[in-house]
Amino acid sequence: MKTQHPFNKIILLFVLTVIFQIGYGQKKDSATIKKPFYKKISKYFNDTTQSGNRFEISFGQNLLYISNSQQINLRKQSAVVVPTSAILFFAEFRPKKTMRIPLFVNIATESKQYIIDGQLVNERASPTFGTGIVFRLLELNLDRKSKIELEVGPLASVLADQNNKIRFSPVLASRFKLCRGENFVMYFGVNYSVGINAFGILYGTGTNF
Repeated sequence: MKTQHPFNKIILLFVLTVIFQIGYGQKKDSATIKKPFYKKISKYFNDTTQSGNRFEISFGQNLLYISNSQQINLRKQSAVVVPTSAILFFAEFRPKKTMRIPLFVNIATESKQYIIDGQLVNERASPTFGTGIVFRLLELNLDRKSKIELEVGPLASVLADQNNKIRFSPVLASRFKLCRGENFVMYFGVNYSVGINAFGILYGTGTNF
């Protein structure tokens, strides 16, 4: 019968001690490990939209830079586009927190204007109706009651031209929303109508309910 050498027992005891220390150290490190950067800032991007707030109604202003004309060729003539001021009626339905369906109406309060060779040329500006789908790409919580949202999406607008013919135009739109409390909304955004070659700057205030 073989007798186990005491040196082997010492080695076995040493190995078990090292294994125990490594396991304990890993458990301790896992409890104190630092969170990744994106998890540290994730608290600022939590979705805080109230489940009961399904609609937004707002009124604002839209400055339209319309660079197409039925009477003159702006490409062949040196023309300066004067922004057209319009009243913006805006409503938004939110079936989901990240997807919104807006409805908007632009009613121009003045005619389209161009400066050509030092003279002011006027044209009638038609009202515009539109809808589409936008998505919330960003939500930044400033504090418990304030947050900033970014909405971007494709829209479609309908208007009547100089000959009273109905025209459809795709629109690319985006806006930043400052939400305060459960209801107050203030926004600033831009839009571009591909069909009528018009760029708009919109801003206004509204309420959620």
